[in-house]
Amino acid sequence: MLKILQSGLHTSIQDLGRFGYRNIGVPTSGTMDTISANFANALLNNNKNDAVLEITMYGPKLAFTVPTVITITGAEMSAKLNNISIANYKKYSIKNGDILSFGELTKGLRCYLAVKGGFKTAKVLKSRSFYNGITLKNTLKKHDTILYNSYVDNNNSSNSAIKNTTLFFETNVLEVYQGPDFNLFTLEEQQKIYSNKYTISNLINRMGYRIKETVIKHHKSILTSPVLPGTVQLTPSGQLIILMKDAQTTGGYPRIFQLTEKSIAILAQKKEGDIFSFLLV
Repeated sequence: MLKILQSGLHTSIQDLGRFGYRNIGVPTSGTMDTISANFANALLNNNKNDAVLEITMYGPKLAFTVPTVITITGAEMSAKLNNISIANYKKYSIKNGDILSFGELTKGLRCYLAVKGGFKTAKVLKSRSFYNGITLKNTLKKHDTILYNSYVDNNNSSNSAIKNTTLFFETNVLEVYQGPDFNLFTLEEQQKIYSNKYTISNLINRMGYRIKETVIKHHKSILTSPVLPGTVQLTPSGQLIILMKDAQTTGGYPRIFQLTEKSIAILAQKKEGDIFSFLLV
C-alpha cells in the first residue's frame, strides 16, 4: 500500500484513458504526457495500460508499506528516496517503510511514478484514470492510500536505466495537422496563424491550455461538433485554446489544428510563459 503523507499540487492516478464513451459525453482522460508514462511502464516491464501517478509542478510525499520496484519519468522534480537523491528513468527497489519525496522543479511540468504491476485503484468505465464526476475523486489527498501488489526484486534493479529520454519535450515546436475548420480562414489568415510564436498563459490544466496572444478576431461559427485531446480552437476574440486529456467531447469554436500525440505530450510539459510554434504536417 502507498500512503499519501503530503498530496502535492495535483497528483492523480492515470492510465492510457477511458475509451468508447465519448458518445455519452465522457472525456478520454489518461496521462497528459503519454510518452513519459509509457517509458515508466516499459522500464518496469509493466503492461502499457498499467496505472501510474501523474504528478504536476510540485510533488507529494509518499510512504511505501510493502516492497516493490519504482521508476520516475518525465519532469525533473528533485526526487529523493529516504532523503537521498534519485534519478529519473532508473529503477529502484523499495522496501517497507521507504519514503519518497519531491523537491524543486527543474525541467518540465509533469512527472510519472510507476510501481511494478501498476496501481490498483478501482476501474470505472474500463479505466482507472481519475476524472471528477466519473471517479470518486480527481486528485489524491493527504491520508489517502493506494493499493499495489507486493514485489520483491532479486535482479538489482537499481542498475537499470534509460538515457536521453527527456529530449523529446525540450523542443518548442508542436507538430499539427489541419483541423476540419482550417479552411474557413483565408490563406493570409492561415499563414498568420501557423507562422506566429505563442506564449502559454496561466490558464492551463488537464482540460486545456489557453494562449496569451490574440491572433485573428473573427465571426466565423460552426455547429457544435466533436473535439478531441489536442484539438486547437480559435475563439471569436482571437485566442487559441488547446484541448487536453480532460477536455469536453464537443465544442463550438472553429477547430483549426489537431496536435499529434507527441505534441500533446510536449505541451503537457510546458508551463506559463513558455513559448512555442506550430509546424503544419
